[in-house]
Amino acid sequence: MTPAFASSRFARRVVASLASLAVAVALVATFGAGAAHAADARREVVIACQDLVLPWRYAQATGLVEKATGYKVTYRKFASGAEVIRALASGSAQLGEAGSSPIAAGLSQGVDISLFWILDNINDAEALVARDGSGITSVAGLKGKTVGVPFVSTSHFHTLVALEHAGVHPADVKIVNLRPPEVAAAWQRGDIDATWIWDPVLAQVKKNGRVLITSGQVAKATGKATFDGFVADRRFAKDNADFIAKFVSVLAAADADYRAHGAAWTAASPQVAAVAKASGANPQDVPASLALYAFPTPAEQASKAWLGGGAQSGAAQSLLATATFLKAQGAIQNVLPDYSAGIDPQFVQRAPAH
Repeated sequence: MTPAFASSRFARRVVASLASLAVAVALVATFGAGAAHAADARREVVIACQDLVLPWRYAQATGLVEKATGYKVTYRKFASGAEVIRALASGSAQLGEAGSSPIAAGLSQGVDISLFWILDNINDAEALVARDGSGITSVAGLKGKTVGVPFVSTSHFHTLVALEHAGVHPADVKIVNLRPPEVAAAWQRGDIDATWIWDPVLAQVKKNGRVLITSGQVAKATGKATFDGFVADRRFAKDNADFIAKFVSVLAAADADYRAHGAAWTAASPQVAAVAKASGANPQDVPASLALYAFPTPAEQASKAWLGGGAQSGAAQSLLATATFLKAQGAIQNVLPDYSAGIDPQFVQRAPAH
C-alpha cells in the first residue's frame, strides 16, 4: 500500500492515540531506568495484563509465577496494548502483554523492549462483527458505517488491512477509537454498526451480530498475520534473566496443559474460572474462546516460524509488515529496517519441551 492511500483525517486520529506513548518514550530515559532498577533490587516485578483469554491465567491466579521465581509479582490490568507499552516505556511495569500492532509501534518509536514469548497466534480469536439489522453483509458494506475498534491494536490493524483488501478507503468509514469495555457499551447503546474485537467482548457482540471475517482469514488472504506476545523492559530482562527463564517455563507448562487436556477445561473447571475472572469473560464462553486461538509450543516459538531466524523470523516479518502499514496510515513516523533487534529468542530456546 502506498502512503497516498492514507486518510489525513484518519491519520490524525491515530496519531492522537499514540501521542502519550511518544511522551512516555521521551521520559523513560529519566524515570524508567531508575524504576526498573529499583524493581530489580527488591526482586519485584509488575506485569501489565489485558483482558485476553489465555491458558496461563490459571498460573496467574494460583501464584505459580511467585512460587517458580521467588519474586513478588504485582499484576496490573490495562484496557489496551498501547497502554501496556506506555507502562513499559514509563517504567511503571517491567513485563507486559501486547498485540503485534502496539509492539511494532512501540519498537518503531524507540521503546526499549524485547519480545520473548508468543502468547498466541490470534487466528480466529479476533473478528469483524456487524450488528444485526445494520445491513452490513461484507467488508465493503462498512462504507458509510460506524466501526468501533481499539486504536493501534491488532484488530485495528486488521480492520485497515481488510478495508484495503476490499478496496474501501478508510476515510469512507467512521472508525472510532474504543477500548474493549467501551466497545461493549457502545454496542449495547446502538452507537456502532460493527466492531473488530476479541473475547470476552467478541462473545457478547456475536449474540446479536454476524461474523463477517476473522483475523485468521485476513492473514491467509493477505499474508499479514497478527499475534499477542509478552514483552519485557530490555534492561530488566538483562538483569533478571533467571526470572524470565522461569517465567517462560510457567507459561509453557500452562499452554501444554491446555493442549493436552483442553477437553477438561470446562465452564466448571478451576482453570476456566481463573481465565474468566482475569478476563471478565463468562465462564460458559471461555472454552469456545480458547479454541479460537493457536498456542505455539516453545519449540515452535524458537523456530523461524516465530522468534528464531533473525530478520527472517515470522515475528520480525509480522512486525515489519505492521509497522510499514502503520507508517503509511500516518500513525508512526519511522519503520525499522530490522525488527529482530526487538526479539529475544533465548528463553524459548532453552525452555523445557512440552
